[in-house]
Amino acid sequence: MLDLDAEVAATQLAELTTRAAHLAGDHPIRDILDIGAGTGTGTFALLRRFPEATVTAIDTSDEMLSHLRASAARHNLADRIHPLRADLDEGWPTTPRADLIWASSSMHHMADPDRVLRDIHTTLRPGGLLTVIEMERMPRFLPDDLGFGTPGMEARCHSLLDEARTAHLPHIGSDWPSRLTAAGFTILESRDLTVDIPSPLPETAIRYAHATLSRIRSALADQLSPEDAATLDALLTMEGPQALRTRTDLRVHSTRSVWITTRTR
Repeated sequence: MLDLDAEVAATQLAELTTRAAHLAGDHPIRDILDIGAGTGTGTFALLRRFPEATVTAIDTSDEMLSHLRASAARHNLADRIHPLRADLDEGWPTTPRADLIWASSSMHHMADPDRVLRDIHTTLRPGGLLTVIEMERMPRFLPDDLGFGTPGMEARCHSLLDEARTAHLPHIGSDWPSRLTAAGFTILESRDLTVDIPSPLPETAIRYAHATLSRIRSALADQLSPEDAATLDALLTMEGPQALRTRTDLRVHSTRSVWITTRTR
């Protein structure tokens, strides 16, 4: 799903890295840290934008880092990526000083994000950039009325997801501008990164919808009403009159909040 998200949002990510390069000005970008690198969405976008740079890709998951290594090898980028397994809740690992630190959908997972932001501040070279990206809700794909089941199924799923995320991830929806400022950063730019792809969707976007809705179905298995569970199951079948692949009214809509900051002290 993360790899498909990277493909679907490739244009917007390229625009964002271009903006970061512009805001960096004369400050060279050679050493980059990607916090919560996952399968490398940010890592590869940054390497494309900054051809002189190397990336230390930090993640808690050996599986994610193994996937990233394999992708780097396929793209002949293995010598520019340094995977590092680390849990930032346990303390800041030994890393090089950085010219740019990228934290995409990772800060809200931290037990103590303020401490992590202070560690980032220490690691970032003066004049360097910290880019924080947060997506508070899963992408939306479906019309309200599917023509079967009770209208509003996707909205009900998102309400249940919001409840679960609030309970387990208390920093979702945090006041990140205030946290960033308190940690010693100056916000250079706040913006939304919006992906909005109308129907008919390309094949990649259909696969993205299927992967995301499958994950929602699994996450909410014990909370969905029998009717909503049956509706999702019908959508997720590979064939049939109600399958996602046969629909002509799918779209992709997601919004991420972005803050590009610099170290001020």
